[in-house]
Amino acid sequence: MFSRSAAIIPQCQQVRGMATLKMISIRLKSVKNIQKITQSMKMVSAAKYTKAERELKLARPYGIGAQEFYKKAEVKDEEGEKGQLIIAVSSDRGLCGAVHSSIGRIVKTDIAANPNTKVVIVGDKVRNILQRLYAKNIAMVVTEVGRKPAVFGDAALVAQSIINSGIEFSKGKILFNAFRTVVSFRTTEMPLYSQNAVANASKLPVYDSLDSDVIQSYTEFSLASLLFYSMKENATSEQSSRMTAMDNASKNAGEMIDKLTMTFNRTRQAVITRELIEIISGAAALETKN
Repeated sequence: MFSRSAAIIPQCQQVRGMATLKMISIRLKSVKNIQKITQSMKMVSAAKYTKAERELKLARPYGIGAQEFYKKAEVKDEEGEKGQLIIAVSSDRGLCGAVHSSIGRIVKTDIAANPNTKVVIVGDKVRNILQRLYAKNIAMVVTEVGRKPAVFGDAALVAQSIINSGIEFSKGKILFNAFRTVVSFRTTEMPLYSQNAVANASKLPVYDSLDSDVIQSYTEFSLASLLFYSMKENATSEQSSRMTAMDNASKNAGEMIDKLTMTFNRTRQAVITRELIEIISGAAALETKN
């Protein structure tokens, strides 16, 4: 009776050891596959980042020029209680660190401070952050952003949609992530003014031949220019952040692979040692019996 129980116990331990080895092997294989995916995404993001940074240099005059005009003309926010307009620029794609959550956090803070706030969202990620608690403040959502590099025509369509929606505001701003370096960005806001605010600017009479049609045309063009500039800045920040995130993920996967490989080798060695002990013990028992 005792000898049968002694034979069953090592057999159970052997089965348990083999099961553990199989689980570690499956997990090791899955982590290696994840590492291949993150390394591929890093390479793709690096290529897209290089192109986005090159295009950003060409797009910066659009945004800087519009902002300089507002400063030179001393345009100020319109008086009244029409509310606040925030244009939050993000994209539809994730896996890029805190690019989207930083914008969503600032929008939440602004809505809490001024409930009479309308939000125009460029990109689906910020919409997912806001729609549960602040769905009533969302005036418009523009999707299919980030799949292809933005061109001025895309920004013009967004600007025209905002103008056609008839949103009235006394104070406005555009939120986006400004690119700084490969590993950093800064969530930035640009002031946005209505047509009435531009028409009532103190130093606007300095410019000649400015009637209401010219002011309206320039207001529409400046909105498109600022949107184009912010979309380019945000796209460059997104690609650099995704490249950094995938690089960190690949490094973490490599560390996990090393640990799992060591655990697998130790477990396999323990199984082999246990089997050798069982063989030697069995041989010794046979010799003793004989």
